[in-house]
Amino acid sequence: MSTPDLNLLITLNVLLAEGSVARAARRLRLSPSAMSRALARLRETTGDPLLVRAGRGLVPTPRALELRERVSLLVQEAEAALRPAETLDFRQLARIFTLRIREGFVENFGAELIARIAEQAPGVRLYFTQKLDKDSTPLRDGTIDFETGVVGDDTGPELRTQALFHDRFIGVVRRGHALCEGTVTPELYAAGQHILVSRRGLQKGQIDDALKELGLERQIATIVGSFSAALALARASELIVSVPERYTGNLRADMHSFALPVPTSNVTISLLWHPRMDADPAHRWLRGCIRDVCTERRAATSARFEIG
Repeated sequence: MSTPDLNLLITLNVLLAEGSVARAARRLRLSPSAMSRALARLRETTGDPLLVRAGRGLVPTPRALELRERVSLLVQEAEAALRPAETLDFRQLARIFTLRIREGFVENFGAELIARIAEQAPGVRLYFTQKLDKDSTPLRDGTIDFETGVVGDDTGPELRTQALFHDRFIGVVRRGHALCEGTVTPELYAAGQHILVSRRGLQKGQIDDALKELGLERQIATIVGSFSAALALARASELIVSVPERYTGNLRADMHSFALPVPTSNVTISLLWHPRMDADPAHRWLRGCIRDVCTERRAATSARFEIG
C-alpha cells in the first residue's frame, strides 16, 4: 500500500472551506490548473468527487461534508505540532475567554476565578454567557472557549472533558418554614407544595420516581427553568425546592437546607472544551485556574459542613 501524500490534507481543507477551485488556488498561491490537478488527485485518493458542479458553482458531496471538520482539525493539530514552542508571558497576555455556564457558577466561583486571573494575567477578561442548551456547535466553531455542565449522551463525542466537582441534591425552604424543625421524613416532604426546576418543561424527575417507590407523590405547584428563579420563589413562599448543593451555595443565602429523605443520584459537573485548543498555552492555563478554584471551593464547602 502506497503512503498517502499528506500535503493533500492542506489542499482538501482549503477546498472544502472555500468551496471553489479558483478561491482555493488564490489562498494557496497556486494556479487554477494546479489546483484542478490537486482536486483530481484528491478524488482519486478518496474515491469520491468531493465537489460537484451545481449551476455556476460547486457543492460538497456527503463524503466531503463528513470530512470537512475532521480534516480541519487534523490540519490545525499538525500546524500546532510544527509551531515553535513559546513561553507565554501572562503579564502581557491580552485575551477574552468566553465561558458558557448555568446560573450558580458565577455566584459561587466567579469572584475567586476573577481574582486569580487578575493576579496572574491582568490583561485577561472573562465573558460569562448563559447555557440555554447542550448544543456543542459553539465549542466547535470557537464562539465559546469553555462550558460547564453534566456530560451526557448528547455531549459532542470529540469534546474534551474534565471533572470539576461532584454534587448532590438537597431540599431548600425559607427560614421559618415548617420543615426547618425536626427530621424531614418522606411523608412530610411529599406533603408540601414543590417547585420543579426543568429547562425542558418535564413534569417529573428522579425525586418523583424515588417517592413513587414509597407509595408517595409530591405536588408540583410550579415549574421554572432556573435555580435562581426557583430559590427566589421558595424564599418568598411556603414552597419547597430541590437543587444541587454546591452549585447553588451562594444562591441559597439565608435559607434553610436539608438532606432529601429519598435517595437520588449525584451529578458530576465538568469543564468541556474543543480538542483543537488542547495545545494552546493560554487555554491550558485557564483550564487549570478553573479546576483549582472549583477544587478549593469544594474543599472549603466540605470543611464548613464537617464543622456543622
